[in-house]
Amino acid sequence: MELISGEAGVYGYRKLCLRLRSEYALQINKKKVYRLCKELDILQPQREVKFHYPRKLARNRIITESNQLWEADIKYGYIEGEERFFFILSLIDVYDRSIIDYHIGLHCTGHDAGQLVQRALFKRQQFERETKPVIRTDNGPQFISLAFQKACETFHIEHERIPPRTPNMNAHIESFHRLLEYECLRRFAFIPTQMRIMRWLNTWISTIIEESIRVF
Repeated sequence: MELISGEAGVYGYRKLCLRLRSEYALQINKKKVYRLCKELDILQPQREVKFHYPRKLARNRIITESNQLWEADIKYGYIEGEERFFFILSLIDVYDRSIIDYHIGLHCTGHDAGQLVQRALFKRQQFERETKPVIRTDNGPQFISLAFQKACETFHIEHERIPPRTPNMNAHIESFHRLLEYECLRRFAFIPTQMRIMRWLNTWISTIIEESIRVF
């Protein structure tokens, strides 16, 4: 209470806990400080977290044609000798199993994910359509970011996220990234150049297109 009446009057329970440890050498944790502050009715008002973009959970869908449901996910790779990682963000059409577009780089942000979706909409000529594809992702930081949410609102597309620990709901892109891991990243483990990865991805895309033409 002495701290509260002085300069620490605006402190929350976390900062109070640090001050009690440093000035009074008390062996106390933040949970105990929180309970005491609550009992004494001296807790600071909690900041309300406002969600500008509602979270929509993924649900089972019946897919009958292309451009109804797209899945996106990120694959990490390690650059041998440089001791750093690179990112591969892929976007797959669930119906025809084709990789619509991808992003490769040393960073992968919500802005990069939004640009990927924009390119995919251009490639599939979906901008003028009233009903656009649904984008399904996991709960990675890129997909829950404000930049990606704003991109989805701008393009008027529905973004749904799978529940935690349910990768089977994103099975198509997970399966593709498993192939990418075994057939490309492990194969070029010592020299994982961007050109080799892009060449493998483009070969995969061409093969899927040829098989689709043969079927239809």
